[in-house]
Amino acid sequence: MKTALDMHDDLLIRAKRHARRIGRPLRAVIEEGLRPVPATPSARSRYRLPDLSAGEAEAPDPLESYSWQDLRDTYRRGRGTP
Repeated sequence: MKTALDMHDDLLIRAKRHARRIGRPLRAVIEEGLRPVPATPSARSRYRLPDLSAGEAEAPDPLESYSWQDLRDTYRRGRGTP
């Protein structure tokens, strides 16, 4: 199968130089470099944030009644920001 590749000039020059040095065609060098790529996409596991909650799960949320402005101000006061 034929295909066209768009790559950095420097990379192509290095690949051609390497192919010449080992006595193989550029096509073979590129194929060899692509062989480790899996045939099927790997299933990525989703990142899960660690549970850093504090307090009891059944207890009422003390911040639930705060507006976002109140939460922001509370956060900033804790960091020493006015």
